[in-house]
This record gives sequence, structure tokens and C-alpha cells, in this order.
Amino acid sequence: MTPVLQVSHLTKSFGGIQAVDDVSLEVRQGEILGLIGPNGSGKSTLFNCILGQLQATAGEIRLDGEPIVGLRPSDLSRRGVGRTFQLLQVFPQLTVVENLIVAGQEHVGSMWSRLVGRRDCGLTDRARQMVDFFLLSHVAQEYAGNLSYGQQKLLDAAMAFMAEPRLVLLDEPAGGVNLTMLAGLRERLIAINARENVSFVVIEHNMEFVMGLCTRILVLAEGRIIAEGTPDQVRRDPRVIEAYLGH
Repeated sequence: MTPVLQVSHLTKSFGGIQAVDDVSLEVRQGEILGLIGPNGSGKSTLFNCILGQLQATAGEIRLDGEPIVGLRPSDLSRRGVGRTFQLLQVFPQLTVVENLIVAGQEHVGSMWSRLVGRRDCGLTDRARQMVDFFLLSHVAQEYAGNLSYGQQKLLDAAMAFMAEPRLVLLDEPAGGVNLTMLAGLRERLIAINARENVSFVVIEHNMEFVMGLCTRILVLAEGRIIAEGTPDQVRRDPRVIEAYLGH
């Protein structure tokens, strides 16, 4: 079966510094793949090259077997790629439901049909499904700016799934979330992975979170993949211990 995402020999240089150095990886249908590594290991640079926010120096990226190097983030979004960011991308002056509708609008019809069609572009039902699924029903009509940080993180994740993507890249979803909300977020991500068979790539510093979420983990250090395996295999790998602890 063709991988959902295939990265081959990807390199990204900034002057004389190679932030990503000959990285190859595959993401399989329905897989939750973790991408971990110390600060400065190249994780975010790799994400941004995949998503078209940075132009790779060399290498190839394929989505469902088709090359995507040079495509804009909006083009990738229409092809079924969603993402979350380290910094929240919610609209504080809109309600939870309105945030979800806005997140899905660019995937519905043409600009003209959005201008003359229904104000919600027919997305209210999907938005309500996401509200229920991410356990936000009790704040559905609250302004996003009034939510707790953990609730905003749940909303941010829900927004990434509004367009029913096949692949979602999650950038530090656990960052700043308290332990109670964190358990709920992980449970919801596992559940939507199972329900919609969507593939994930997850950058995360919270090791307990990523080990409990991901089925396979890649470890980056100094721009290169140094280890790959199940959470248990990666946890015990001497190269990973050395990269994180420096001995």
C-alpha cells in the first residue's frame, strides 16, 4: 500500500548549517507517528518543509504517491493535510462553533459559492459533531477567548479535523496543558484516529504523552534520524538516552 506521506532524503540548509540532514520517513494509513528529539534537532524545520512553509534544499516529499514539493500550505490543506501549531490558532472573538466553521470553510465549494451560499457553508452539523467529540458541548457558544488554555487546545485540535483530513501534523499538542486535560486530549486523538482512520505525525516534548499516544516513534538529533521503533524500543535505545541526557 502506498504510504500517505513519504519523505525521501530531505535536506534543509540555512547557510552552512544543515537543520535537516538527509531524512527519510514514511507515514502509513491510520498510523500515529511520533517525532521526538532534543531542542534544535530539526523537528519543526522538517514539519515546515513538509507543509510548504519552507523550501527544502534537497529531497522529495510525496502525498499519496504524488510529489508535493513547491505546493503552498493552502494547496496541501485542500488535498487533505491538516495541522496544529505550537502557538494556538483559535479566534478569541468567535464562539467555539464559529471557530470550527471558519476552519472548514476554505474546503467547501468555490469563493463565489461561499459568498452567495449559506452563511455556515453547510458546516454547522460537522462543527457540532466535533464539539461533541472533543467534549466541548458545554462551551459551544462561549467565545474562544474565554476558554481555559486546555479547552482552547481541544478546540485547536478539533479545528484541524473539520475538513476530514487524511493526514494531520500536530506540533506540540501537549504544550502547556494540565495533566487532567492532557489525558482527555490524548484519549480524543486516539479515538478520532480509530474512528476516521486519519494518520498523524506528532512533534512533542512531553515524553509520557507521546509514548502513550504513538504507535511508532522516530528520534531526530542534529538533523538526522538516530532511532526508530515502538515506544518501548525507543525508550531503551542507548542512542536516544545519550541524545537527551548527553552521556
